[in-house]
Amino acid sequence: MILAGEKFPDAVSSMTGVQWLKLDRTNLKEIPKEMGNLLKLEHLSLTRNNLEKLYGELTELNCLRTLNLRHNNVKSSGIPAELFHLEELSTLDLSHNNLKEVPEGLDKAKSALSFKFNIDSIPNSLFINLTDLLFLDLSNNNLETLPPQTRRLANLQTFILNNNPLGHFQLRQLPSLLNVETLHMRNTQRNLNNFPSNLENLTNLSDVDLAQNALPKVPDALYSLPNLKRLNLSDNEITELSTASLCKLSALRRLYVNDNQLDFEGIPSGIGKLGNLEIFSASNNHLEMIPEGLCRCGSLKKLNLSSNRLITLPDAIHLLTDLVALDLRNNPELIMPPKPVEITRGAGIEFYNIDFSLQNQLRLAGANVPAPTPAQNPSKDPIARKMRLRRGRRDHEEADQDQAKILKGMKDIAKEKNRSVQEETKAESLKPKRWDETLEKPPLDYSEFFEEDAGQVAGLTIWEIENFLPNRIDEVAYGKFYEGDCYIVLKTSLDENQSFSWEIYFWIGEKAPLDKRACSAIHAVNLRNYLGAQCRTIREEQGDESEEFLGLFDTQITYIEGGRTCSGFFTVEDMTFETRFYRVHPSGPSIHLEPVAVSTESLDPRFVFSKSRLMCEKINKNERKNKAEIITEMAGSESKEFWIVLGEPEGVPPEEPPQEHVDPNFMPVPPRLYRVQLGMGYLELPQVEVPHGKLVNTLLNSKNVYILDCYLDVFVWIGKKSTRLVNAAAVKLSEELFNMIDRPEYALVTRVREGTESQIFKCKFLGWDEVIAVDFTRTAESVQKTGADLTKWAKQQETKADLTALFIPRQPSMPLAEAQQLMEEWNEDLETMEALVLEGKKFVRLPEEELGTFYSSDCYVFLCHYWMPQDDADEAVPVDDVDDFQWVCYFWQGRDASNMGWLTFTFTLQKKFKALCQNKLEVVRTYQQQENMKFMAHFKRKFIIKQGKRKQKIDKKAVEFYHLRSNGSALYTRLVQIRPDASLLNSAFCYILNVPFEQEDDSGIVYVWIGSKSDSDEARLIQEIAEDMFNSPWVTLQVLSEGEEPDNFFWLGLEGKKPYETDATFMEYTRLFRCSNEKGYFIVSEKCSDFCQDDLADDDIMILDNGEQVFLWLGAKCSEVEIKLAYKSAQNV
Repeated sequence: MILAGEKFPDAVSSMTGVQWLKLDRTNLKEIPKEMGNLLKLEHLSLTRNNLEKLYGELTELNCLRTLNLRHNNVKSSGIPAELFHLEELSTLDLSHNNLKEVPEGLDKAKSALSFKFNIDSIPNSLFINLTDLLFLDLSNNNLETLPPQTRRLANLQTFILNNNPLGHFQLRQLPSLLNVETLHMRNTQRNLNNFPSNLENLTNLSDVDLAQNALPKVPDALYSLPNLKRLNLSDNEITELSTASLCKLSALRRLYVNDNQLDFEGIPSGIGKLGNLEIFSASNNHLEMIPEGLCRCGSLKKLNLSSNRLITLPDAIHLLTDLVALDLRNNPELIMPPKPVEITRGAGIEFYNIDFSLQNQLRLAGANVPAPTPAQNPSKDPIARKMRLRRGRRDHEEADQDQAKILKGMKDIAKEKNRSVQEETKAESLKPKRWDETLEKPPLDYSEFFEEDAGQVAGLTIWEIENFLPNRIDEVAYGKFYEGDCYIVLKTSLDENQSFSWEIYFWIGEKAPLDKRACSAIHAVNLRNYLGAQCRTIREEQGDESEEFLGLFDTQITYIEGGRTCSGFFTVEDMTFETRFYRVHPSGPSIHLEPVAVSTESLDPRFVFSKSRLMCEKINKNERKNKAEIITEMAGSESKEFWIVLGEPEGVPPEEPPQEHVDPNFMPVPPRLYRVQLGMGYLELPQVEVPHGKLVNTLLNSKNVYILDCYLDVFVWIGKKSTRLVNAAAVKLSEELFNMIDRPEYALVTRVREGTESQIFKCKFLGWDEVIAVDFTRTAESVQKTGADLTKWAKQQETKADLTALFIPRQPSMPLAEAQQLMEEWNEDLETMEALVLEGKKFVRLPEEELGTFYSSDCYVFLCHYWMPQDDADEAVPVDDVDDFQWVCYFWQGRDASNMGWLTFTFTLQKKFKALCQNKLEVVRTYQQQENMKFMAHFKRKFIIKQGKRKQKIDKKAVEFYHLRSNGSALYTRLVQIRPDASLLNSAFCYILNVPFEQEDDSGIVYVWIGSKSDSDEARLIQEIAEDMFNSPWVTLQVLSEGEEPDNFFWLGLEGKKPYETDATFMEYTRLFRCSNEKGYFIVSEKCSDFCQDDLADDDIMILDNGEQVFLWLGAKCSEVEIKLAYKSAQNV
């Protein structure tokens, strides 16, 4: 019903049976009294009126379920508390009103399922009773935090927080909302620090909106959502999507990444694994291309790539048959690829004029060539054809009857088998298991060792052992065994039920080395596990074969001297290398090596002939075992040995200097890749089609053999799983191919095996073992002298680097109030905590009075039992069936403790704890002064670290000196024992000094030193700690402010008065950065504000910035590449 008049009609009062009533835009200023008779009203809408108060007849509508009061002038005082006592009221919309606080009585609305309102703050008590709430919309408010009781909304399904300044709120309650399905946090100032790190418990979450949050990357926690179907990350600062993590979102259907910083590398090629993706929107980015993997999303229906920098699209875009909408607007340079034409047989393939027939190749190999069988061509007989058709009709009728009988018999047999299985299961546990039933199949991927069709065809299959792995041999070599090799023989048979049965033998040659003997036995067992066979593996030795083994072959087996395959062990022998000379040409981000004659006439002053230094380093490391000496020769000052190698006998340079003879427009001969394969009776050599004309190593398949013709170099690449016949044929083909055209004398044919490729071979392929192009000939001193601009150089070299952390502001310190609230929340969740300490070789319970005191040479274990939000589950569910707990075990290791404590814990306590916690245990290993915030919160800022071991004999007369310090947050507060020295004092901190007297009654004096610039809260805290630590009638406690120190015991305990620091403002500015290229490119990342000397990594470079000075710390194992890039990065700090 819609009313527009000024007076409310009286007839409404007589409409007692109405259930739906809509009074929007009716200029109502109060609730009409006529509505008091509408006792069956269930749904009422009063939007866009002038209501200020709701007092009146609403509280009498006991059947009311939905009340919509959007866009009115309702105030908190104008809402009666009785309204929330309506038992049926489940949906209430109070958004866009004049509410400043939560209405009184709202927390009593136990039947409410859906809320939407606009307020400035939420009291902690609001959600205590609203445990059945399903829908909660708090968007468009000024909320800066949420109450901790939000975690009690265990049944909440939709949670909307859009447009709220929640930048300082950590959302720690979110992982407790286990049933949430929709989560919208658009424009809530989310970043990587205030977003929850773990969302694995939210298995029902399917819709996430994080638009307008300035996120630099996708939060890792989102990748752990298995049922996520819609993800909106628009209007952020995302530069890339993680390849491995994005593939985990297998259920994702809609992905929005509009208005970000994505380029071609930002969208991973693995996105094609998202088989359910229907909508992908990436408008207003920096895309010049999209990966071909996006075109493999077979379910894609809408693709939005508007307002980018697209130049072209993959050809596979035409293969998206289900695509309904393709938006490519505002891409002025876009050129659509032509629709691919179906390639006919033989198109684009070049063959050499070589006889590849099987008979010719077998004849060249010296094998017996079987005579070709004449083809039979039966004559066509029309009368016989009619007879066959008649017989076929009768056969079909009889077959239908037979099939019905067979199906009935199969059903009867299945019923009897099920009945017998049920009868035998009762007594099955009493029977002893056979030897093969007790074996456990190891978790191996046997497809790496054996082919898919192994054991699936009746007959004989034989593998030889080569480099620790089985290699299948051809049938022509069956029955011929080398004395220095080992073989695996598989006999596959079909029984009466048409089921496969297998016999597995491993044959050992008399002169076979140890590695082949062991691997043949191991892989014979692997083959049995791969097939699931019940047979044993049978050992056969040369000269002592069984009759069953000899019966597998049609002819008598023969032995061949020597070994065909190489051993997997390294043989110590002198390596011989051929001298090669290469001219270096630039080729994009890499280099091209052009072989030339080893002669002085090949020199050209415009080129580099020692390759590049980095390529030499690679060859020395991978092919010369770091035993080669790398020498750099400069033009005009060459050594004598250099000229001798180039053919000058006496080592004297030629009279005429090197001339410029290389064509400036020189272009290297493009390499051609051919695959050697068996065709229909012939050996074939088709040319492999290279996408975009760029060779990549993914074109090489382990089952094949390839020939790479580079004109001056011909490589034969042999895959690990290729057959022996193809290997031998490939070597002959390469020689014939090499001799077909005229090549210089210095051209070579090289055989390359998979896994042992040379650097020269790898550099023919784009991106294979690619490295950063760095000038190793220049030192840091030369860079400073010449003033080289490394930033400009890096751009020219297209070196990828991530220096974002250097330009992001320092993370602000956590306020004390927020730290205390966080500490209270974590301790409320903690039900119990059992503490143990390592004594000798076993862990014992830690006395309660020692809780919070740690020794640097000891190891501690804390088993924590946390409360989880499932406590609010239905009372009808038994308590034992509800997963209402979480077990976390913290292992703390002191700086001076050995790893023996961790080993003892791993093999003793950890197993017991996992059994106790029903495999719900999470183990966290932490080191001294690297503890996480949650662990330290359990000690309530009284975290004491002492030197030495817990029960070792110590000198009771020794002075003890402790320093109280908090880094970045009050939760990171530690009292650490340090060396007693006055120079370690600082006016910004507080200290404890224990000076014992030289008496036998443990008497002494304890000073609490308060710095003049120290924090008042830390001053109060250190006094409490001192009273707890030295609670003895024989000890005197004195609190000293800076400048009030006595001259007797205080300075005497600190070895005399010395100057010390009076300022520690560096604590507010100091930052520690880690420089590394472990990800394949140079990246700078910031450590958290709570860092210490243990955070320095030996294999990286650290940058320490204290606001005034920048220190560059070089690890012992860092590379020269990292040193140069880190040096330039430090200059930008």
